[in-house]
Amino acid sequence: MIHSGAVVAAGISQGKSTSLPFLNTGLFARFRNDKEKRDFVAAGAAAGVSAAFGAPIGGVLFSLEEGASFWNQSLTWRTFFASMTASFFLNVFQSALDPDDPTDELSNPGLLNFGNFEDIPYNIWEIPIFIMMGTMGGLLGALFNFLNEKLTVFRMKYIQSSKLRTMEALTIGLLTVSVAFGLMLMDRGCLPLGEKPGGEASSLDGTNDRAVQLFCEENQYSAMASLLFNTAEESIKTLFHTSTPDDINNGKDFEWTTLLYFSIAYFLVACVTYGIAVPSGLFVPCILTGAAWGRMIGELLTMSFPGQLWAKPGKFALLGAAAMLGGVVRMTISLTVIIIEATGNITYGLPIMVTVIFAKWVGDYFNEGLYDIHIELKHIPLLAWDPPNKAKHYLTADDLMTRQVVCLYKVANVGQLYYMLKTVKHSSFPIVEFEAVEKLSESGLAHFHGTILRHQLIIILLHKGYGPRVHETVRAKRLSFQELMNQYPRFPTVEDLQIPPEDYDKYVDLSPYLNPSPYTVLQESTLSRVFRLFRTMGLRHLIVTNRKHELVGMVTRKDLANVKDHHTRRYLRRNASEVGMIRYILPEEFNVLN
Repeated sequence: MIHSGAVVAAGISQGKSTSLPFLNTGLFARFRNDKEKRDFVAAGAAAGVSAAFGAPIGGVLFSLEEGASFWNQSLTWRTFFASMTASFFLNVFQSALDPDDPTDELSNPGLLNFGNFEDIPYNIWEIPIFIMMGTMGGLLGALFNFLNEKLTVFRMKYIQSSKLRTMEALTIGLLTVSVAFGLMLMDRGCLPLGEKPGGEASSLDGTNDRAVQLFCEENQYSAMASLLFNTAEESIKTLFHTSTPDDINNGKDFEWTTLLYFSIAYFLVACVTYGIAVPSGLFVPCILTGAAWGRMIGELLTMSFPGQLWAKPGKFALLGAAAMLGGVVRMTISLTVIIIEATGNITYGLPIMVTVIFAKWVGDYFNEGLYDIHIELKHIPLLAWDPPNKAKHYLTADDLMTRQVVCLYKVANVGQLYYMLKTVKHSSFPIVEFEAVEKLSESGLAHFHGTILRHQLIIILLHKGYGPRVHETVRAKRLSFQELMNQYPRFPTVEDLQIPPEDYDKYVDLSPYLNPSPYTVLQESTLSRVFRLFRTMGLRHLIVTNRKHELVGMVTRKDLANVKDHHTRRYLRRNASEVGMIRYILPEEFNVLN
């Protein structure tokens, strides 16, 4: 649902379709830029969470905590409006189509409903138990992330073709079924069915959808089969709410051994499954795994303290689910609010928050969250909220920047420009100009004039915005801003260019197209300042100059994303070996004859 919401939002923000060229409304032309598209995707992700869990506020906080790189006040209320609208319309459609709700009341705000916990209190002295459960969730989450990271590295190395990915999905499907039936054969614990108000046992023909008889006798059901045969949502509800008189077991709860076997098996299967080439999620498997071992803790406490009202297993199943999910994804605020909204009980806000925070603290001691691990494995330059604690004190822009920069002049040769675009993959190029010879001998550095983007250069060449050079003037047509941005977000590539050889000696004047005032920093600027600029301004690259406004290097998002506390010595060694090695890669090096 999160991915679906983000994809739909990204498409809506464009107001057009690449696969359906005739569908071009022009209504959302003002949103066809990177900043607006990011905001739409953030709102779409929040709407997906809201629709999945019936948690509009939790969706906004999820987008803030995990789904957005940049945040501001206007984005907050826009995202909240989208999230609330998604929950409302889902509620309308589900309530209208629900055959069990003839009153047409709006009672289905989300696809996954945990049920209410209004009648299950907790005591202040239970907080240490919740802290222990959070610690356990952090340890299990760290183990889950460690195992999944190793599996992902193996998949990236050996399972690359579509045939191998298909075979992997089929193998894991077979493994899942085998494990499920193996568990049901191994654990044949049977529980009595609950009773209807009239006193007779409820049947297995639909009156009680969660009960699966399997090997059990009449009026009994298999606890393990009921967890494995039902949907994950029904199994979660079973673990949360089977200690009330109107539910399945009517006084007798799960055996703790059943829950132990189930949680171990589901933990391993979920760990193996996450990352294969199918659209699978992470939230529900972690919630179900945590609910199983949390329920097991509740059952053991019930056995140890019989007759105590506080020892209700469903409560511990809820906190186990929060601890497990928090230990894997390392979310805190959004996860707490999502569970509060999904259960409809603000009373459990403090226990859930304490459990999730300890799960995050313990898990962070061993490794990062699973989302962060996969982002790093795929080399996506997504920046954290804060720079590394140790590195920010002694790294500067001079330590981070790339010292060999591909540069352009204001007036560029078409042939050299064409071959430069084919040779390098950079997305932005500084425009420089050397001073007089007597000044050049002093520093050897070029004066910085601005930047121009790769896709702008390609579009200028594609529309033949070049011509002969007469003295210092280039006689060529000037492209409008609309022509430069008309094909966003799928700009043409250099492979789309077909420049005849006779045009190689012509020139293009880049002065009308360059950005004369991009964000720049001095080479003495600290890592904290550089990091803050990237985070707040949504930058992809940052120009580094000296005090004479001469170009000395460039910092990209990848440079910042690669900075870790344990990498700072490498950066310092590189900087020590490259002092004074600033080199401009100029257009003359991309000669057509080469």
